[in-house]
Amino acid sequence: MANNIEVKELLDAGVHFGHLTRRWDPNMAPYIYMERNGIHIINLYKTAAKIDEAGEALKKIAASGRKILFVATKKQAKEIVAEKASKANQPYITERWPGGMLTNFVTIRKAVKKMASIDRMKKDGTFNTLSKKERLQVDRLRAKLEKNLGSISDMTRLPGALFVVDITREHIAVKEAQKLNIPIFAMVDTNSDPRQVQYVIPANDDASKSIDKVMTYVSDAVIEGLSERKATKEAPKKEAPKKEAPKKEAKAEAPVKAETPAKVETPAKVETPAKVEATVEAPATEAAKQEEE
Repeated sequence: MANNIEVKELLDAGVHFGHLTRRWDPNMAPYIYMERNGIHIINLYKTAAKIDEAGEALKKIAASGRKILFVATKKQAKEIVAEKASKANQPYITERWPGGMLTNFVTIRKAVKKMASIDRMKKDGTFNTLSKKERLQVDRLRAKLEKNLGSISDMTRLPGALFVVDITREHIAVKEAQKLNIPIFAMVDTNSDPRQVQYVIPANDDASKSIDKVMTYVSDAVIEGLSERKATKEAPKKEAPKKEAPKKEAKAEAPVKAETPAKVETPAKVETPAKVEATVEAPATEAAKQEEE
């Protein structure tokens, strides 16, 4: 994946622009290249290396079958994150972060099930038996749940990782993930503390072009991990008939081996000729003795 990341592309997308120098976080100093016109410039070579590192880790998580939850509620990132996450078939939160989304996951799952039960009501006809006011209330509840939780309806367990755009804005999500020891991947600008995140991608998290560029690399890594998982699942199915062939041959050989000792034993058991010779010789010797006498 490192070969696909070009610093020039990151530069054209404006990934290098940080915040004003007076708003910086000193812990971001290792990722800052220089200061220009009162704005910090991010070192894109380090950004490219960090994207590569994060991409490899995300690929492994996706290949293991666990989900990656994408979080971005700011206006510039909403549509981009929703598009890239749905393309990679991963859950995402682009509206308000529901409190306890991770730490109180059981309650969130109940809300998702409520949405599914409303859908069943509409299918089996019980929805039409309600009064007009009740139908309106149910429709409003369904629309609200769809807006906030529709994208995580397929997430039946806690995610394997969290990808956040702007950790300062999504501080509640970050704290919940830290409490549950869920690895956090994030686009971190110069005004944020990178120590809160396991996989830091120093980048401009305010410009839509910058977010789109980084999210493209990230979603491609996840898709690559999913395709690897699919390939490994299909491989044993193709090899299965080859493994069965020698077993059938072994079973066919078994009766042949069982017959051979039976044939060998038969001549050993037949001792009749020796006994016959003994009985024939006995009268012959007695006749000879009588002749001599």
